[in-house]
Amino acid sequence: MSGAEERVPVRQRILDTASEMFYREGIRAVGVDAIIARSGVAKMSLYRNFPSKDALVTAWLEDRNAFFWRRWERAEAMCSGDPRAQLEAILDMVAATASHPKWRGCPFLNTGTEFPEPDHPARAVILANKHAVRERLQALAADARARDPALLAQQLQLLIDGAYSIGQSLGPQGPAKTVASAGRALIAAQLSEDDGAD
Repeated sequence: MSGAEERVPVRQRILDTASEMFYREGIRAVGVDAIIARSGVAKMSLYRNFPSKDALVTAWLEDRNAFFWRRWERAEAMCSGDPRAQLEAILDMVAATASHPKWRGCPFLNTGTEFPEPDHPARAVILANKHAVRERLQALAADARARDPALLAQQLQLLIDGAYSIGQSLGPQGPAKTVASAGRALIAAQLSEDDGAD
């Protein structure tokens, strides 16, 4: 084990390893023993931090959720006070993410596909993320004076998740990068005339 690995707390090392493996290979394809071997921790250390694989999956999604919202908030902060520009910045972020060569899909959508059971503990994290995205989009749409903020939020969320999915399938050369221009067209169509929509 390298000195750098020794300085990373065991829980974080397990989570980092699981994150990379779950994202690249799929959750069901990755066994706990493979995570233990790759992370270099003892089996007891893994189970002390994560009592089950489901607990590890849920912790990974919570970590991804926190990362997602940090990126979202950075995009919003670039255009503080201008809700239309904030919506557009979020779409730009999605376009860049979903057309990145290493993009393997939205971890929430991927996990939802692997674990469709409504009582799986990961489902709560998935649903919380997707509901929060729609609520944040709707709040920005309302602040931008869209005629129907709820409808615009639903349309933008559909575009975003569609871009995440097609980006995984077709990669950087696919249409995921057009999510920003498609979203801008929806925003322009929804904004009130007295807000200067073009």
